Amino acid sequence: MSGFAAALALFGVCVVLAIGAYGLAWLVAAAPTTSELDPFLSGDEPVEHAFSRFHVRWYTLTMVYLAFEMEMLFMYPWTLVVSSQGASAVIEMFVFLGILLAGVAYAWREGALRWA
Repeated sequence: MSGFAAALALFGVCVVLAIGAYGLAWLVAAAPTTSELDPFLSGDEPVEHAFSRFHVRWYTLTMVYLAFEMEMLFMYPWTLVVSSQGASAVIEMFVFLGILLAGVAYAWREGALRWA
């Protein structure tokens, strides 16, 4: 069997298995009730429209969250290469952390971390 025929056969088996899985799920699934068909909180009525506006403080808080996430994103690979790179990697990481700290200090000054 050539490589193309084997790949085609594997694709056919995958399609048959996928269709079979969907068919089996359709056969054994219970009929949904009307409350399950509603899209929000298992049938509870939403209290506001989906396109309602958020308060502006949540955007600043999101930026603080992203700053901490970027810190963690770059800290994990940094721990793997710091021993091979030496002092330059340590200096670069502290410069990076300083930039993030400046962003957090700005958000703190603007009141993004106040919850009241």
